[in-house]
Formats: sequence, structure tokens, C-alpha cells
Amino acid sequence: MKQAKKPKKHKLSQIGKVSANARTTDTHVAASELLIPPRKVAKLLPASKKHYQTVLMGRRSIQDIMDKKERRLFVVVGPCSIHDPKAAWEYANRLKRVAALVKPTIQVVMRVYFEKPRTTTGWKGLINDPRMDDSFRIEEGILTARRLLLKFNELGLPCATEALDPVIPQYIADLISWSAIGARTTESQTHRELASGLSMPVGLKNATDGGTQIAINGIQSARSSHHFLGLSPDGRSAVIRTTGNPYAHIVLRGGAKPNFDPESIRACE
Repeated sequence: MKQAKKPKKHKLSQIGKVSANARTTDTHVAASELLIPPRKVAKLLPASKKHYQTVLMGRRSIQDIMDKKERRLFVVVGPCSIHDPKAAWEYANRLKRVAALVKPTIQVVMRVYFEKPRTTTGWKGLINDPRMDDSFRIEEGILTARRLLLKFNELGLPCATEALDPVIPQYIADLISWSAIGARTTESQTHRELASGLSMPVGLKNATDGGTQIAINGIQSARSSHHFLGLSPDGRSAVIRTTGNPYAHIVLRGGAKPNFDPESIRACE
């Protein structure tokens, strides 16, 4: 009768042997490119006193409305996203005429959204893909976005956008009077911290299912101070310390059904 073979012993050096060419980082990264720093963009496309007058007027009007110092409404109006600079400029000129007519009762803020949050995949907006051909010339998109914001503010139209990528506000936030945090990102700690440091009023949207608690939690977080990693104006990694945004508020954007009726608003309050 043959004896059973003893299990083969492996030397520790043979277990989990790793190739000398093995990598543990960037295994799914095809390429990376250095991006122009925010400070350099601001020098290339500087804002004037007139631009900042429009920005600050818009911010102060919204704050006064929220504080009930004004009885007007503020209305954020415009296309779902900006994809054609020429069409956006034509729209802005028409909106400016309407804004002048309704000014006694409504503060108009133009919706100038450059980033598109996607549930799965799709076009991610003018900044990410300005030529809409999957070439992703992001630096070109940033410069195009800032040029447009300068033109709109020169016209006297306060601008609104959605803060999606946490890096982008360093390039354009000085020209924004109102920002939104989208329904897909309101629960994100990164975006709540971002909102806490933005210089304009920020609306956090309710969840895609219509629930408001996520946005209410987001408001509490955005109104608090935070410490987090971010980008400096010189394009370097930095620790950002914020004081909190006192004008964080909820946006009732619907869900399974609309939620801007009086009953839904009372329930939210």
C-alpha cells in the first residue's frame, strides 16, 4: 500500500511573487495632463469693476430676499445647460430685456450651467467637452465658460451655475451670483463642504426620489465650518478651511411627482 504524498511546501519567497514590472497605481489611467492654474486663467480673462458690480448686486439681492428685507422673488431661469456660446449670448440679450421689465417684483438670475451630472454616462457639459465630440478639451472648456460669464455680467445679468466638479469653482466662482448643488450630489460630503466655502448663496436640491431630508441635512452641513483638501489659486493641493455658508437653502426640484405645491412647501418647512 502506497503512502499518501505529503503536501508540497512552498517557500515564503515564492508565495505571491511579484513581477519587477508590476504597478500598484494608475492601473486604469490612460493619461494625465497638467491643467492651467486658476490664477493664470484669471489673469488671461480678468474681471472688471463692472463685472463684479453685477455679481455682488445679484448676491446681495438674493440674500436680502432670503432675509425678507425685500419682498421680491428671485428666479433662476435659462436653458438646462449651455452648449452653444452664440445661442447663449442671444438668449442672454433677450433675457436682459425681460429682466428689466420685471425688476420691480422679480430678481432674474440667468441659469448658466456648464456641467451636466449623469445618472450613468453621456455628455458632461461645456467645460468637460466643449466641442461635443468626446475630445474632452477641458482647458478650452474652462476658458470658454469664463469668457461667457464675463460677457453676461458685462451685460448686467447675474449668473447661476451648478457646482459639480469641486475644482471648477476656483476658475469661475468669482463671476457667479447663485450656485446649486444637484440632486445627485446633495448627499455628498465633498459637495456639502464645497458649499460651505462658496461666496454666494447655494441651493441644495432634494433627492431624485423627492425626499427632502437629504437636502435638509446638507443645509446644516453647508452652514457649518469645514476643513478639507482642495485646490489653491496657484493650482496646488491645499487644505481649505471654511466658515460655513449662512445662505444655504433647499431647492424643491420634484421627484416622482412635483413638490412645489403649497402642501409640499409647508411639509418641507
